Amino acid sequence: MSTELWAWTASELADAISAGRISSVEATESALARMEAVNGPINAVVDPLPEQAMEAARAADAELKTSGPRGPLHGVPITVKINVDYKGRATTNGVVAYKDLIAPEDGSVVRNLKASGAVIIGRTNTPCYSMRGCTNNDLHGHTYNPHDKTLTPGGSSGGAGSATAAGIGAMGHGNDIGGSVRYPAYCCGIYGLRPTAGITPAYNPSQLAERPIVSQMASVQGPLARSIEDIRITMQALAQPDPRDIWQVPLSTMFDAPLTHRPCKVAMLAETDDSQVDPEVTAAIRQAGAILAEAGYQVEEVQTPSFHEAMMFWRLILGNEMRGGLYQLMLKNGDEKLKKSMELMLEGVPVIEGREEFLQAFAKRSTLLRQWQMFFVDYPIVLTAMTWIKPYLDDLDVIDGTDSDWFFRAHGPMMGTPTLGLPGLSVPVGTVPGVPMGVQLISDRYGDRRLLEAGAVLERAIGATLPIDPRG
Repeated sequence: MSTELWAWTASELADAISAGRISSVEATESALARMEAVNGPINAVVDPLPEQAMEAARAADAELKTSGPRGPLHGVPITVKINVDYKGRATTNGVVAYKDLIAPEDGSVVRNLKASGAVIIGRTNTPCYSMRGCTNNDLHGHTYNPHDKTLTPGGSSGGAGSATAAGIGAMGHGNDIGGSVRYPAYCCGIYGLRPTAGITPAYNPSQLAERPIVSQMASVQGPLARSIEDIRITMQALAQPDPRDIWQVPLSTMFDAPLTHRPCKVAMLAETDDSQVDPEVTAAIRQAGAILAEAGYQVEEVQTPSFHEAMMFWRLILGNEMRGGLYQLMLKNGDEKLKKSMELMLEGVPVIEGREEFLQAFAKRSTLLRQWQMFFVDYPIVLTAMTWIKPYLDDLDVIDGTDSDWFFRAHGPMMGTPTLGLPGLSVPVGTVPGVPMGVQLISDRYGDRRLLEAGAVLERAIGATLPIDPRG
């Protein structure tokens, strides 16, 4: 293990703290020092919590002596996204108008992480209203990719991806309605899990109104980390019950046992006619396929149900839901880059008139999900791209002339799954000088553990993911 505690993974820290080899205070002091040293160049953590973190670390050490570890992240320093409620802090969601929206209580994410013993050292940046693939806003400023400042760190959990990749906190929390956990993980060269919809609760006491139905069903909370084991133990914490979330399925025990090796059939989709495909993306997918095949998985290059069709459904349903409410708030409170990005998202999306037509359009979800469920009977895992292009230039979505059809076709594998509730795992496989690369593993609903098992096989082959220094 590295002598620098900030470079340890969450699971390494949890084991060492629980065994008494190090203290939470030591781990937290190291994490805070790392944040002080490297956060400036990347602006990933926009609400540091040093006093609260040290108080929590001292309490974790005292509790360990009297009653043992509270949970799987006992004493481990982590970050959470600034769009979830932390009692007494503003849940800004990157919106200037919400800079004083103080959370009256901890939301589901923060409550469950604290209950697991985690020490929250800061809150990470998100684009305005958490609705872009790049992470900057007028309130908290610009978050940069620690690998290359010209590339997007991803979004909307770009702060979490950037911080975790740079060693600020052993794990970062994010949320995903169209790729907002998986894409930052891809762009920053780490692991990110979009769990099956319903596994992780997501209630914010500060919310001004109930979220509309598609958003409730498609949005999930998930971890970004530098190891698969970190993903597993964080999911133990995040998936604990919260009766305030009406959608939650009580499956937290899915992540309790250590991961095993259970090879299965894998459908590999390394190329597509639906989009331009960067050759580096195809190479990474084939590299991952070869690793899984060597480990006993039966990898077959076959055609899957259409990601493009599923992505177009995502745009149609979510876009029209937004037109009915959130988009109006964005026009009122959003920054100019968000408004420009939303123009790109909504460009060419047919307008659905009336409740009956919307419900008829939403009914197609059953057809699409049924196709995928039948496919997963034969191929429990799909290995494919996160997007068909390498991480793109920062703020590409607001550059004049960006082709919306090209943009969304390229993101089909990422955006096609959220409205279907399917889990997806981003794994850092492949190498391009200076540019993070990766692949995506997808499974049936509640196949999250199967994804982690396959991800662990890839991790053993490619080696440890170490923090990088954004200072150059």
